[in-house]
Amino acid sequence: MRSQGRFSYRDSSSLKYQTSPPPSRAQSPSSIGSTTGSLSYHTGSPLPTPITHRHDCMTAAAKRYKYLRRLLKFRQMDFEFAAWQMVYLFISPQKVYRNFQYRKQTKAQFARDDPAFVVLLCFWLCVTSAGFAVVLKLSFGSFLRFLVYTVCVDTLAIGIIVATVLWAVTNHYMIKPTCRDQDVEWGYAFDVHLNAYFPPLIILHFFQLFFYHVFISQNWFVSRLFGNLLWVFAIGYYIYITFLGYSALPILHQPRMFLYALPLLMVFLVVSLALGMNLCGILMDFYYYRVL
Repeated sequence: MRSQGRFSYRDSSSLKYQTSPPPSRAQSPSSIGSTTGSLSYHTGSPLPTPITHRHDCMTAAAKRYKYLRRLLKFRQMDFEFAAWQMVYLFISPQKVYRNFQYRKQTKAQFARDDPAFVVLLCFWLCVTSAGFAVVLKLSFGSFLRFLVYTVCVDTLAIGIIVATVLWAVTNHYMIKPTCRDQDVEWGYAFDVHLNAYFPPLIILHFFQLFFYHVFISQNWFVSRLFGNLLWVFAIGYYIYITFLGYSALPILHQPRMFLYALPLLMVFLVVSLALGMNLCGILMDFYYYRVL
């Protein structure tokens, strides 16, 4: 009887001071679903879900409203991170899209929710437009028209068209059969375009300005070769970064088809040189006569 008493006392004390409840063998469907959801975030990791992780997904209208509302709140924008992204779009664009995957894990969306990248892009558009105004010797009124064309037409309007076309193509033809209940966000498609657009902007709207009058505009073969190679590098950057953007989405099938256009760039280079075309000169003439 004494041994039984001691045993029951120890057993009750261990239950009293136990730090966590014993695991239950039978779980309800709701508890199983919550456990699976928390583990799927870290692909089986037992670590708890971060506080910033969103289990729900906002509608497209809610995301758009939140994004546009932050456009005028400069103090809430992370310009340092946006500048980091711009630098790494040149040296290691894979790291940029790795951060897009982190955003999907923590905020339940791939698209940016911080407009700092767009604001910095507009800043670079102003700088490069001022450079074109100096090189082309534009008046102040022509410079303003050139800036409006560059921002509203070349960047935003054409960007919306390109993003919409790629968004429709990827959703209709590239979704895996096992992921038909998911789709590519339009905002993410627009972000991919802006990412791919930035290196060509710097190459063709900034870098070439330093060489145009002294070298590229000359009627030499090497001048045409150098200027056309800048175009090939710029278009190649756009294609490669676009490929990285859509290959970061696990729901897409064979995103490498974007890379099929890269060999055509060499054909484009040879044909342009054979026809005596100076692509940089054509761009300058187009910009000059557009704002007259």
